[in-house]
Formats: sequence, structure tokens, C-alpha cells
Amino acid sequence: MTDANHLMRENIMEYESRIKHFDELIVRADKAIGKSPEHVEARDSLASLKQQRDKFAGLLDELRLKSLENWRVDEIEKAGPMGIWDAVGQQLEKLVERIER
Repeated sequence: MTDANHLMRENIMEYESRIKHFDELIVRADKAIGKSPEHVEARDSLASLKQQRDKFAGLLDELRLKSLENWRVDEIEKAGPMGIWDAVGQQLEKLVERIER
């Protein structure tokens, strides 16, 4: 396996791990959010974060299907989605922490 191929597989595994973590946080948030009016903002935030999660899952699916050469070109053209993943993960963690208090 080439170094680039190995790196691509590592990235995919990292993204899969992040999606799994997002899914776990979403389940926790779903359980903690009540139906009362004070949870309206939290429900709206969670709905938005779920949409972002689904978007990133779609991007991951695309990444799995990319050829190694296309992946290399894309990674060179951009810094990578890690910053976005981190931002969404932090938002999810803050939401879960806030509603589980």
C-alpha cells in the first residue's frame, strides 16, 4: 500500500470515528431534550447540527468512492475538513453539556 493510499484510508477512518462520536452525542442530546418550551432553542440547535452531520456523512461517502489521484488533488487544493469537523463536534459537545446539566 502506498503512503498516499494509507493516508487516505487513515483519513476515512478518522472521519468515520468522528461521525460515530457525533451520532453518540446526538443520541444523548435527543434523550436529554425535553418537550417543554424552554428546550425550543436546544431542539433547533440540534436539528441544525443533525443537518450538518448528514452533510458531512455525504462528503465521507464521496471520499470513499474517490480514486487516490482525485483524493490527492482535492487534499492539495484545500486544507481539509478537519477544522469543520472540529467545529461541529465542539458545538455538539457544548449542546450536550448544556442540556444534560
